[in-house]
Amino acid sequence: MKILSPAKINLFLQVRGKRPDGYHELFSLMCCITLFDEISLQVGSGESIEIHCSHPNVPADDTNLAHQAASLFQSQMDSAQGVKIHLTKNIPVAAGLGGGSSNAASILLALNTYYGHPFSRKHLMEMGLKLGADVPFFIFQKPAIATGIGEKLDAFEGDLPYQVLLLYPGFNISTAETYQSLNLGLTKVEKKPTSNHLKLNRFNPAHHLTNDLERVTAPKYPEIGLAKEKLLNLGAVGAMMSGSGPTVFGLFDNAETAESAKQTLSCDQEDKDLQLFLADPILDADLKLIDV
Repeated sequence: MKILSPAKINLFLQVRGKRPDGYHELFSLMCCITLFDEISLQVGSGESIEIHCSHPNVPADDTNLAHQAASLFQSQMDSAQGVKIHLTKNIPVAAGLGGGSSNAASILLALNTYYGHPFSRKHLMEMGLKLGADVPFFIFQKPAIATGIGEKLDAFEGDLPYQVLLLYPGFNISTAETYQSLNLGLTKVEKKPTSNHLKLNRFNPAHHLTNDLERVTAPKYPEIGLAKEKLLNLGAVGAMMSGSGPTVFGLFDNAETAESAKQTLSCDQEDKDLQLFLADPILDADLKLIDV
């Protein structure tokens, strides 16, 4: 089986409080984009789960979320069939784009397809939540307003007529450390989206592009503010850090402007670690991501 495992961006992200279990209550609009990891999956060879990855910083053992997803699914199936996973990483690691969670969700969806859909999407999302808070969103497979710890999802049916240009500055940020550094009493975002705005299924970058975690991360890493400034100067209608960062994205309402911005940044970049990606929002839940 060949699988495309998409990245995501948070089009806004509010942290509304900390729960007794240590998780944070979130309010976010999440959308997958056409930047993919590629996964090859083979079922039935031996009884063990093996994982191989193209990225040297991604573990190839049972600490990998894709490995854990395969193990969890096979245990739910009470199956002893082995699974071999080969993961080609195109999504930057620990970059606020959800690559690991997407890989786990893709494994669950692919194995469910392989075995003839024994589990409902709701059941798969419950399984995914055991692996990570973002995993259910990638199983949901459409833009969504996420609440709770990110697992309560309502489909966002509005239009997102933008091209997305991502700037990854070449370093990683720990999501856990970012949340630990978050001071909810001091985190004040000027523009606060509300559920009423989104019930109208309208997304307005000028109003909605906010990220509470950016207020924690940006002061430590000036590259984030600089990336936003560059994107806005090159024609983006809005720019923001995704998730816990450090990836910054710009939204462009014109494909030619987005391509021109990418070319300019490619030619002018002084930092050789900078990576640029041009992508589209994924709105079609029927996009074929699994090739059996």
